[in-house]
Amino acid sequence: MHPAWTKTQWDFDGIGEVLLLDKPLDWTSFDAVKKIRSLFHIRKAGHAGTLDPRATGLLIVATGAETKNMYRYTMLEKEYTGSMQLGIRTPSFDSETEVVERLDFAHLTPDAIRAAMAQSVGTLMQVPPMYSASKYGGKPLYKYARMGRTVERAAKEIEVKEFSALKFDLPYVDFKIVCSKGTYVRTLVDDLGRLLGCGACLVSLRRVRIGDYRVEDACSIEAAKELAAKVQPRLSMKYAGSVPAQGN
Repeated sequence: MHPAWTKTQWDFDGIGEVLLLDKPLDWTSFDAVKKIRSLFHIRKAGHAGTLDPRATGLLIVATGAETKNMYRYTMLEKEYTGSMQLGIRTPSFDSETEVVERLDFAHLTPDAIRAAMAQSVGTLMQVPPMYSASKYGGKPLYKYARMGRTVERAAKEIEVKEFSALKFDLPYVDFKIVCSKGTYVRTLVDDLGRLLGCGACLVSLRRVRIGDYRVEDACSIEAAKELAAKVQPRLSMKYAGSVPAQGN
């Protein structure tokens, strides 16, 4: 666990804290931050780098004055591990939406898949998926998508340093990706499926590293609850005049 979670003295709302959290499956990044705020009676907190609800893994949470420094963490390189399913496509490019297309993948070999992955490495222009939190007209894209609307999105430059296969169990392929800020792994998977001519859908994703910060040093929500039970009496006295945010 990261040293920040083993402290006995806390200053959440003064100079602030930087906490490493292992986000659970099916939680939004906002849900996770809200829960930490509630557990530790924190007035101000935010996260550096959104994870989709269907993704798990490392979320850097900053509190107090440290929220002004979140740009230091959002700009860092990201590393993910995950699994994709070949032969299917969904509107969200992951398992959050229903399969809309099924294609044959029987002709594919591991070497062909590796070669296609290699074509996805480098500096690329990527269009944010419709099912994402990117904004259009001040509204998240996913809200338009859920209404059945598609809007124009500007492509953004990203860098993919590594896109490699870890295991083949077709139609499933386990992979590793090292990439820059702002990269949508779901889109990389969908693009790979198009390149292979068979479609592909992201079925699981875990962020294991942000810069030098690793998920092995992160705290789970359950461990955070246990820690809060130990320190909450002191925090409650310190922040007696505050109203904690409501969590899940």
